[in-house]
Amino acid sequence: MQIDKIKISQILNDTVSNRDSETFVICWIKDEVEGLKINHKLYHNVSNSILFLDPKYRWKVLKGNTTKSSGYILYLPNKVLDHPLLSKLHINKVRLFNTGEIPLFKLSPGIEKRTQAILEMIDELVGSQLNHKEDAILSLLNTFFVYCDGQCNIKSVASNNNARTQLVYSFKKLVDEKVMNDHEVSYYADQLNVSPKYLNECVKEVLGVSSKNIIIEQLLMRSRYALKFTNKTIKEIGFDLGFSSPDYFSYFFKTHTGTTPSALRQA
Repeated sequence: MQIDKIKISQILNDTVSNRDSETFVICWIKDEVEGLKINHKLYHNVSNSILFLDPKYRWKVLKGNTTKSSGYILYLPNKVLDHPLLSKLHINKVRLFNTGEIPLFKLSPGIEKRTQAILEMIDELVGSQLNHKEDAILSLLNTFFVYCDGQCNIKSVASNNNARTQLVYSFKKLVDEKVMNDHEVSYYADQLNVSPKYLNECVKEVLGVSSKNIIIEQLLMRSRYALKFTNKTIKEIGFDLGFSSPDYFSYFFKTHTGTTPSALRQA
């Protein structure tokens, strides 16, 4: 699951993106840095914040003249975020990493020390040879994301706020809420008062995939979780997810994953 590819480093010097197309970045800036440049746009006065950076962004942390650490940068491979323990969390379900905006979370009072403690433990584990290291890192990541979900002020983004980006964000959020009831792009386009063609154009421009792909991704994520972590029958899971029959659910799942629901459950 690529746990061995998780990297973490303190912000001690100017730091630039590694241009890895499969790696997301969590940047925790504890103490104010000189600046943060993202896709050639410079942001000032960034402190006590957590930023989530999609691989498509080119970024640079301008450290300034101070010698002490200004926080941490955590590099997470895409497949780690698909782990069932993390995939049900709000921050991952809504796919803030992929919305075309750059989520910037201002930490609530008292959370800073907990955030630092979690990242320090991840830092220690990444470089260790301890037994059950993978489980421990996943547990810490889950705790970290839970705090981000519930204890941070998710109100600001470090991004230009254009209409197409907002539409795509609204679409992804609506899919997260309604995908168990409707699988058709036309339904979501109607809810958002746009045509399916225009919605698809916006999604492709912002995310690089089709609108249908977003719906499929959400269905597969929920299917995998239910198959691995619930006792529901395959028939029950299919109906819960809005499929008209167990056969259609199995066909859908195998078409997009290459394996059957029963094979995944037994793996």
